[in-house]
Amino acid sequence: MFFLVSKIFWLVAQPSSIVVLLLLLALGFALLRKRKSSIAALVLAVLVHGLVGYTTLGYVIIQPLEDRFSVPATPPQAVNAIIMLGGATLARPSSARQIAELNDAGDRLTTTLWLANAYPTAKIVVSGGSGVLDDEGESEAETAKRFFSMHGISEDRFILEGESRNTDENVAFTESLLGDLANGNVILVTSAFHMPRSVGIFSKAGLRVIPWPTDYRTPGPQGLWFDIANPVQNLNVTTVAIKEWIGLAVYYWTGKTTTFLPQQ
Repeated sequence: MFFLVSKIFWLVAQPSSIVVLLLLLALGFALLRKRKSSIAALVLAVLVHGLVGYTTLGYVIIQPLEDRFSVPATPPQAVNAIIMLGGATLARPSSARQIAELNDAGDRLTTTLWLANAYPTAKIVVSGGSGVLDDEGESEAETAKRFFSMHGISEDRFILEGESRNTDENVAFTESLLGDLANGNVILVTSAFHMPRSVGIFSKAGLRVIPWPTDYRTPGPQGLWFDIANPVQNLNVTTVAIKEWIGLAVYYWTGKTTTFLPQQ
């Protein structure tokens, strides 16, 4: 139920949906001959779209999340397992073409591959089912397995968890698979902006992990200003940032984490 409600809520709450709803509202007011209300809704739609698409807002609000954790200054000498959270591949083309098509978070896979070669005895735990409502195609765990196999990682190192649909289920379903591996060093790989929420849930579950953030969206300190170079990318970053902040709040309020914004 939590998964379904969260997905439906985000379909409505994301910036692009809000702009469309405001435009529909403006149209409705126009049909009702409420000119001032129609203009107000239209202006608000333009302001929202301009803010998320033509300013650095997304980078400003995602940066605190990315800076919360950093790669260990002194990497561990031995590692029992490397956990990679799903969200790095495109399910439909990967499944249909039997490839591993990466999305904007593809660094999760490439970073995990690098770590797999750096720690050749570590198990590779891939946690990721389908995060979409129609549940179409193979699990991301299977796609990731294909990617690692193509790059020479032995299949006996894989531990696949292909049922989880969100971060909470990532942790819940992975916990039982780790077994004695959890008694040693366990590296967690996910996007830098997603690391605070992920660490918070693992901590609540009593699992100690070594954060290894990747997939950075910001180059460093950001200020709020106009940015017209790439509005599509600006919209994407803003959408990701808003979703993550909402996720942090919801997970904290529902008791899935004990701290609103976990830190290193």
